Amino acid sequence: MSADPQSAQLANHFLIAMPGLRDAVFARSVVYLCEHSERGALGLVINKPSDIDMEALFDRVELSLGRKDLTRQPVFHGGPVQTERGFVLHDPMRPEWMVQDGDAAEGDGPPTPYASTLAIPGGLEMTTSRDVLEALSHGVGPRRVLVTLGYSAWGQGQLESELAENAWLTVGADPGVIFDTPVDERYERALALLGLQPWMISPEAGHA
Repeated sequence: MSADPQSAQLANHFLIAMPGLRDAVFARSVVYLCEHSERGALGLVINKPSDIDMEALFDRVELSLGRKDLTRQPVFHGGPVQTERGFVLHDPMRPEWMVQDGDAAEGDGPPTPYASTLAIPGGLEMTTSRDVLEALSHGVGPRRVLVTLGYSAWGQGQLESELAENAWLTVGADPGVIFDTPVDERYERALALLGLQPWMISPEAGHA
């Protein structure tokens, strides 16, 4: 059975929590949807930093972090499922990304696909295998990354039900919100994609 086109198109979209959603995990959250079909949905919260940064994460997995630009970047709470597992949201890999600071990284050939990567239609990639961290430890790999511990999941029909109950607003995702916007501004920036500001929505408001 093929996915419902209306359902499937929510991959590469943001879910923006409405004020009435007061769950501790999802209140004022912005979720990047990686998958959405008739079977359910999977996404990563992009604006809930944890208390560890990338350097600490790499210490935990016994790797050195070879990317100084990522050292103090926070690791995020991606959702309540598998909270000890890492998920790396990143730009699609391109051959030139094997070049660091204008010089080819010695010993590195063309980029090879990671062992476990989901290519999100029209959007980014999400990798769950250790090899992407190993690439970053060598100073290469994807240019822009966001790492979460855990992910968010909805079973069959669950997200559609929550949307019908006005728990979320939806809008096409902007990578700039994920990678280039300060964490505490991401909720407002995501709303701005709909032409909204936080004071303009209420628990009783409908979809924009």
